[in-house]
Amino acid sequence: MNADIVTVLKSWSRKEQATSEQLQKLLSKEMAAPQRAKAFEITQENGLEKIEARSRLFAKVCDEVIQLCQKSGFKQADTILTTLWQLWLPLAIQLADEKSKLERPLIQGILGGQGTGKTTLAQVIILILRHLSYTTIAVSIDDLYKSYADRQKLLEEDPRLIWRGPPGTHDVVLGIELLDRVCQCDLSEPILIPRFDKSLWNGAGDRIEPESATQVDIVLFEGWFVGAIPVDASAFENPPPPIITPEDKQFAKDTNERLKEYLPLWERLDRLIVLYPVDYQLSKQWRKEAEKKLKETSGKEVMSDDEIDRFVDYFWRSLHPELFITPLTKNPDLVNLVIEIDADHCPGNIYKPGN
Repeated sequence: MNADIVTVLKSWSRKEQATSEQLQKLLSKEMAAPQRAKAFEITQENGLEKIEARSRLFAKVCDEVIQLCQKSGFKQADTILTTLWQLWLPLAIQLADEKSKLERPLIQGILGGQGTGKTTLAQVIILILRHLSYTTIAVSIDDLYKSYADRQKLLEEDPRLIWRGPPGTHDVVLGIELLDRVCQCDLSEPILIPRFDKSLWNGAGDRIEPESATQVDIVLFEGWFVGAIPVDASAFENPPPPIITPEDKQFAKDTNERLKEYLPLWERLDRLIVLYPVDYQLSKQWRKEAEKKLKETSGKEVMSDDEIDRFVDYFWRSLHPELFITPLTKNPDLVNLVIEIDADHCPGNIYKPGN
């Protein structure tokens, strides 16, 4: 974390006026990270203007963002300020600019696994965009799960689908209908947003009453494989572990085939962000940390480390990060922004594929 940046941001959080020297200093810091600067379209020519606009927006949202993050368990103020400045603000401004070019709502896809910060990212972006006069909703691919009854039938048809989550457990048509309804811009009737309660049926989950929205400018559509596309069958000839046995390989191939059903849904996305852990193995560590924290705060029974290992391995067998996510981070035709996530859950490198 850069101490110079934090010092300036702390002074602004105390409502001190931005000085030309501070603005120039932060511009030089931006240009010292050329990939991030290019991803957010910051140049030496437009840089000072963009930094000034960002500083004004920082002053408006800073207190609210800190409160939101701290309620979510994000306690490190310096990290909040830095992330707000280097990621959340420029991203929200970019989305607002992209929306202004459209005569309909913008659909922003966000791909990221557990621990990558999808929820916090969405909450903060919604808050900032509200200050830019845009109404934003967050929809998870989890909200598109088939009903409990339908998933029980699915389990009878394919006993390998022991957990909800992999391709095949969602109502893709429901997602397509939702995004198409949003983009029709006809708000004579409220838009019904599907919602899912994971706590029902002893954790198996089920659909609940949808929420309604009377205005939507931007949709943040997130999930652990949003935007992922099928890979060539040759990828399963020598796949990475835990795809080991012939049965593992067949499950991976079948899941890859089911992924094709989601392509019409992905076609509704205008943009795609990938939250990319520097090491996909961190997923297990993050899940174990989350379960431990849940037990400490609620006293509830949680998954053991062995159970977590089996759980995460199941999803890696269905859509392995090395096969389905890593290629996206190098694909400028499908992905607009890659945000690397460090072991401490904080954003690292930020770049547009191909730059």
